[in-house]
Amino acid sequence: MALMYHNGALLEGDLPKSIVVDSLLSLDSQTAVKSPSVSHWWKIVRTYLKKAGKKETQVVLSNQDSDEACSAGKLLKKSTITELAQRVNSKPSRFTLALTAQDAAVEGFCTSNCGFHGSDSGRKSVFVWVGNSVTQCPGQCAWPFHQPIYGPKTKALSTPNGDVGVDGMITHRSRQLRLVE
Repeated sequence: MALMYHNGALLEGDLPKSIVVDSLLSLDSQTAVKSPSVSHWWKIVRTYLKKAGKKETQVVLSNQDSDEACSAGKLLKKSTITELAQRVNSKPSRFTLALTAQDAAVEGFCTSNCGFHGSDSGRKSVFVWVGNSVTQCPGQCAWPFHQPIYGPKTKALSTPNGDVGVDGMITHRSRQLRLVE
């Protein structure tokens, strides 16, 4: 898999929250960008949604919440992630992105998934969770930015932002977003 660099601006420095927020906002980018781009990919996803008769979405960042005290602990069940997402997302028809740090262990993470999504039918809201795999399972959840533990031992791609864990999270966040729509 080869990607072509189009001489665009690159994010750099120790800004993982910015990387995630910027990547989310880039889904609805209205500025002209060269292909391939995230907004181009998202337009393709939207084309499929439209053909399926689904409602179009718009990405708006409404608030952010950091639980640096790890109020639910660092060993989490999927149900705990669901509860946390629902607690943060109290408004109807909203989307919550839940992220866990590299030292948080979530049920099924690395062994059966790199992220998951769910919904609250009462609020008509959805959430996506992804974890930072850099110390636990980068060969499973940070590919293509880390050499895979299974299959051909191909060279890993350079990370766009210099952070294997966060760039892997963005990859899996995008996959889960596509599944939620």
